[in-house]
Amino acid sequence: MKTKVNFLMCVLVLVLTNTLNAQEVKPNNQDLFSEFIDRTGNRYRSASGVPGPEYWQNQANYKIDVSLNPENHNIKGHVEIEYINNSPFDLNFAWLFLEQNRFTPNSRGTLTTPLGGNRYKGDVVGGYKLSNIKVKNSGSTSSKHIINDTRMQVFFKKPLKAKGGKAIISMDFEFVIPEKGMDRMGRLEVEDGTIYALAQWYPKMVTFDDIQGWNIMPYLGAGEFYLEYGNFEYSVEVPREYIVVGSGQLQNPKEVLTKKQQKRLDEARQSDKAQFIIKPKEVGQTDKIRPDGNSFTWKFKMQNSRDVAFAASKAFIWDAAKIDLPDNKNALAQSAYPRESHGDNAWERSTEYTKASIEHYSNQWFPYPYKNAINVAADVGGMEYPGMAFCSYRSRAGSLWGVTDHEFGHIWFPMIVGSNERRHAWMDEGFNTFINLYSTDAFNDGEYPNRMLLAKQNLISWFLSPNREAINTFPDVAQSQNLGIVAYYKPALGLYILREYILGPERFDYAFKSYIKAWAYKHPTPGDFFNIMENAGGENLSWFFKSWFYGNDNIELSIKAVTQTDEGYQIEFESSGIPMPVVYNVYYKDGTKDELRLPVEIWQRGDTWTTALETDKRIKKIVIDPNRILLDVKPQNNRWEAQD
Repeated sequence: MKTKVNFLMCVLVLVLTNTLNAQEVKPNNQDLFSEFIDRTGNRYRSASGVPGPEYWQNQANYKIDVSLNPENHNIKGHVEIEYINNSPFDLNFAWLFLEQNRFTPNSRGTLTTPLGGNRYKGDVVGGYKLSNIKVKNSGSTSSKHIINDTRMQVFFKKPLKAKGGKAIISMDFEFVIPEKGMDRMGRLEVEDGTIYALAQWYPKMVTFDDIQGWNIMPYLGAGEFYLEYGNFEYSVEVPREYIVVGSGQLQNPKEVLTKKQQKRLDEARQSDKAQFIIKPKEVGQTDKIRPDGNSFTWKFKMQNSRDVAFAASKAFIWDAAKIDLPDNKNALAQSAYPRESHGDNAWERSTEYTKASIEHYSNQWFPYPYKNAINVAADVGGMEYPGMAFCSYRSRAGSLWGVTDHEFGHIWFPMIVGSNERRHAWMDEGFNTFINLYSTDAFNDGEYPNRMLLAKQNLISWFLSPNREAINTFPDVAQSQNLGIVAYYKPALGLYILREYILGPERFDYAFKSYIKAWAYKHPTPGDFFNIMENAGGENLSWFFKSWFYGNDNIELSIKAVTQTDEGYQIEFESSGIPMPVVYNVYYKDGTKDELRLPVEIWQRGDTWTTALETDKRIKKIVIDPNRILLDVKPQNNRWEAQD
């Protein structure tokens, strides 16, 4: 007992002595390294980042039949939705999105568009006309519903049972196709006719999940989509002259294509080079490129998808080529475009670009899941849908490669990995911009410059701006001038830094592939992504995720002082922002160099750190981040050079 008392007295004396001698207690950086969101696991989502043992999501299967009337630009048809409630809760009602209601004078999207307009300004002469709304389940039928802006609430006469209860929701609908569809859909007049790019074209189920319940945020503009997965059967009736291309597989080619076109498609499936289905000189020659009849119904199917889109026109040139996928599988790359887009290194390369993009992502990250990938020239800057993209008919050369590659990159985020675009645009646009970086470098050994890396240093002024916003800002809230950086560039740069500077390609790639595989056709949250990257990558990254994705701090490393000692040198580093490992090169006067690294934990106790370098060589210069991976807002103090 006496020994224990003496030990405690010694400890107390030591503490008091150190306290009296200390001039001040330096603040530590524990807050920078603390957790910032609740990432504890539960039965639905695990702390390791993978779906929990009781993870669930609901399913929506669609049967849609529509007709397109070019005379009045009208779509009219019927939708039947089989809605399956896999949740552990009985449901008294369900929500649907009516996204065409955005194109009305008093929609929330119209009323929240700035007076000067923006990319998401749309027509105001549309909106749905709905009729024969029926909701059937458990032998009962209800027609009770409430429509509010871009959403509709339907009510079950009897609760839709948990864990497998099924309902059939059906209605007739029609709308006028907007000319300007918020840069996501619409009409384009060309010399040979109209190109209709059809998206957000049918009433669809709102996602019900374990995070938000019903995700009923309205369709305003910048915020995109969050949808349930399911199976689709849809048909499009058009006049004889029209060609239809759409998400999924064409089910009746013998009914809607000539024998020559069927043969050309079969040849394209075996060809690495684009083969014409409709040649430029054949456009407008209806009797040569269309079977007999007044109108045709094109039928499509798509399995395990969250959406479908289609395009129709009598102005299409149409070509296709084989996509080589892992495990000796194949798909078909297709392009449909008007004669205005053909030639001068333009859309005649679209299928080449589509093929190269999908092959790269399939080999690098996760196999492409669909049988077709279709690029359509439209009056849309660039917009993605499952198995399909709309890109500007004016694009050519590097611009067309960039937009094609970006839109098909979206097949992986968010079409395969089904994140909530309306809340977390960075998990959609940012992840995709990141993978575009590597696909661009790979395409024809760098035929086109890498726009993201070229733009990196030009972003410093934005990172220092007092008007910058954090990545986690909702897309419909972010200022227009900030959206491109907070949704696209900054999250992409964050992943680039994580791969090339913090984790290294081997650890990053394993973790990133683990994320894609775990959440393919499911609904991950930011926390799920952070958890799986930490667990599979083997690194506590809360300090990085917290500051880069949820804050406005910047990276600012510097060399504060270099002092020569009897044993060599002491180098003092400083961090004035986001903590980072210090990767640095020491260059000696004899022409040699050392490549060195200090772990991020050096910043836990404070903002400066001194390290010793034992050497008998004389230092010429020291450079932090010699490969210029980081976006350091003051790169000029990343170097130190000897004065003698």
